Amino acid sequence: MNTYEIPKKGRVAVLTGEKKIEIFEKDIPEINDDEVLVKVEQVGICGTDVHEYKGDPFGYIPIQLGHEGTGEIVKIGKNVTKDYYGKPLAVGDKVVTGLKPCGHCDTCKYDPEHIHLCENGEIFGLIPGEEAINNMNGWYGDYIKINAGGVIFNVSDMDEDLRTLIEPAAVVVHAVEQAKSVFNFKHNSYVLVQGCGPIGLLLLTVVRTMGVRNIIAVDGNEQRLDMAKKLGAAYTVNFMTEDAIARVKEITGKGADMAFQCTGSPKAASTMWKYVARGGSMCELGFFVDNGETTYNPHLDICNKEIKATGSWTYQAKDWVHAMECLKEAQESGLPVAELLTHKFPLEKINEAMETNISMAGLKIVIDPRL
Repeated sequence: MNTYEIPKKGRVAVLTGEKKIEIFEKDIPEINDDEVLVKVEQVGICGTDVHEYKGDPFGYIPIQLGHEGTGEIVKIGKNVTKDYYGKPLAVGDKVVTGLKPCGHCDTCKYDPEHIHLCENGEIFGLIPGEEAINNMNGWYGDYIKINAGGVIFNVSDMDEDLRTLIEPAAVVVHAVEQAKSVFNFKHNSYVLVQGCGPIGLLLLTVVRTMGVRNIIAVDGNEQRLDMAKKLGAAYTVNFMTEDAIARVKEITGKGADMAFQCTGSPKAASTMWKYVARGGSMCELGFFVDNGETTYNPHLDICNKEIKATGSWTYQAKDWVHAMECLKEAQESGLPVAELLTHKFPLEKINEAMETNISMAGLKIVIDPRL
C-alpha cells in the first residue's frame, strides 16, 4: 500500500475580486472517514472559470475555482472503498471528480439518474458548498478535499493529459446524449459544430468516434479550425472571411441535419438556426451563464423548418464513464485529442493563465501546481 508524507500546509488560489486571484498558504484540512484528500496534478481552465474571473456572475466571491482537475489520492477515509461505479479506490489511485448532489431533494431521492438537475447540488471548484479559503474544495491549489457524497472516479489507467479532459468531455457526451432525443445520428449525417473552443473541439471528436463523417466546424479563428480538421472535421467554415450560412448550404445542399451551438455568444445563438436544414435538429450547450437575450424568426427558423431543439446542462454521472471511453477511443484511433492542452502554467501564474485564456492565444489552458 502506498503511503505519503502530507505537509501541514498547502496553497490555495482564491478569486477575491474581479480579475484578482490570490494565493494563500493554509493548513491542509483533516479528513473524516467519508472523505478523500487528493494531491492536484493538473487542472484545466474552463470558460465558466473565466466568466467568474471577469465578473462573478454567480456572486460566489471569494471562491476557490477549478473543476476540470485530476490528481492522486494521498489519504482516504476508511468508509471510502469504491468509486461511483464500484471500482476499488486506494491511496495512490488517480482520480477525477464530478458533482456532489445534496441527497435530499426529490431529484436525488426519486430520479438519481438526473442528479445533475439537483437544486442544491455542488460542483467542486465551481458551485461551492463551503467557505472557500480554508476548506480546499476546488482544484486550483496543491490539494483538494473530496467531501462525503462527492462523485469520484478512478481513472488510473489514463495519462494525466487525457484525465484533464474528462470533465469537459463529459459535458459534450451529455450534449450528444441529449441530441439523440431529437436526432438519429448516421454515418453520412451532416453535423455542424459552431464554436471551436475546447468544448466544440471535444464535441466534434466525440461525434467523429461515433463514425459520423460529414462534420462541419464553424469558427472565426484559423488555429481552432486547423485543430478541428485534425480531430475529424471534414469541412471548416471561417465566418470572419466568408458567408458562413451560404457556405454551409453549399457544402450540404440544404443545411445541417444536426447542429451543436457551443459558444457563449447570443449573436452566434441567433445565427445557429440559419444553418439547420428543414426537418433538422439542434442542441444548445454554450450557455452555463446568462450572457443576454438572443433573437430568432419563429416562422422562418422554427415553424417553416420544423426544427427539433434541445438544451444540455452539465452532465450525469454515467456521462463521465462514456467520456473516458470516448477519449481512449479517440487517442487509439489517432485523433490528437491531447493536443488541445496548449499551455501549462504554475499555480503562482494563474492570473496570467486566465488572461491567456481570455486572449484566445491557445486552446485548453492548464494549471500544474507541481511546476
